[in-house]
Amino acid sequence: MREDVQLFTPSQVNQYIKGFMDRDRLLSGLLVRGELSNYKMYPSGHHYFSLKDGEGSLRCVMFRGDAVSLRFRPQNGMQVVAAGRITVFPRDGQYQLYCSRLIPEGVGDLHLAFEQLKEKLYREGLFSPERKRPIPRFPDTIALITSPAGAAVRDLLRILRARWPMARVKILPVRVQGEGAAREIAAAIRWACAHRTADLIITGRGGGSMEDLWAFNEEIVARAIAEADIPVISAVGHEPDVTIADFVADLRAATPSNAAELAVPDRREVRAALEADGDRLAAAVRGRLDRERRALDRLASSRAMTEPASYFKDKRLLLDYQSGRLVRAMERLTGGRRERLSSLAAALDAMSPLKVLGRGYAIARRADGKVISSVRDTAPGEEFRLRVSDGELDCLVRVSRTT
Repeated sequence: MREDVQLFTPSQVNQYIKGFMDRDRLLSGLLVRGELSNYKMYPSGHHYFSLKDGEGSLRCVMFRGDAVSLRFRPQNGMQVVAAGRITVFPRDGQYQLYCSRLIPEGVGDLHLAFEQLKEKLYREGLFSPERKRPIPRFPDTIALITSPAGAAVRDLLRILRARWPMARVKILPVRVQGEGAAREIAAAIRWACAHRTADLIITGRGGGSMEDLWAFNEEIVARAIAEADIPVISAVGHEPDVTIADFVADLRAATPSNAAELAVPDRREVRAALEADGDRLAAAVRGRLDRERRALDRLASSRAMTEPASYFKDKRLLLDYQSGRLVRAMERLTGGRRERLSSLAAALDAMSPLKVLGRGYAIARRADGKVISSVRDTAPGEEFRLRVSDGELDCLVRVSRTT
């Protein structure tokens, strides 16, 4: 081997190539369009995937620090634009794209994240009308979860006081925009429910861009609203603005001002309704009194009231009539029973043994009272009694003969 030839180790070669690629301006700030493939997210929080087109593929990695900024959930087959730098991993000599940002092609990442979360929560049933809680008609206490310095809270307070000043209003101040706003909103909703601070919650803010309203599109806020055991009105932005919180809330208001109108009745309308109900009640009472008065007049002019004695006379006549009917019925019943008794007595008399004795017959009985019906029932020397029509004879058996 020639002495002027320089030898390198694999790691030195890889480090040389890495330095060469790191110095290349093109490779240090690339935008690569392709289709996501083999997308995996590891427990460490790092994301590994490939970008491919019809002729090749490029290995990519997105470290946890960059991945936390993703607004959507990357999926295989999705067309994206990846921003980052290409360099070599010295350990294995593989070059790859170190991705710092991932943008869905053809649609903004916020819009895609919105649609993905919307579809996810819809499949879980969080938008189902069956789980919506009714808004109390006359809330006693209302919790406003919003920015204390925004125009929305001023509109809410002004309309609530004008429409229904009897309701108590508690403001739970939170940030409604920027980093950590979603966590504050969710925490305030859970705190209000845990401490039962109100019987109605209104959460929202004034209008703005999609980025400004994004806190109300976060999953943590949606789940806090879904888990709340106090009815929630969502009042975010202007009428065209729609957020995930609007779908999950028990009632969606087009604006914060509209939320105040939906939350409480108008005292003037309630007063007018009460007055109308009072008029109807008074008319109903007057009608009932008129009917009862006419009934009383009819009763006062009746014969029972003008001639009280006639009532007892009529009842006495009715009593006499009913008594006569009862007596005649009893006589008919008694006569029929008497005839029946006579008929039975005659039949019984005809069957009486005494009648037979009157025709010359007699009845012989032993001392124990048993009727003697055969000579075999006696023995010579036995005493017995003989019943004839007008008395009894004491007899003695001398001889027993059979025919």
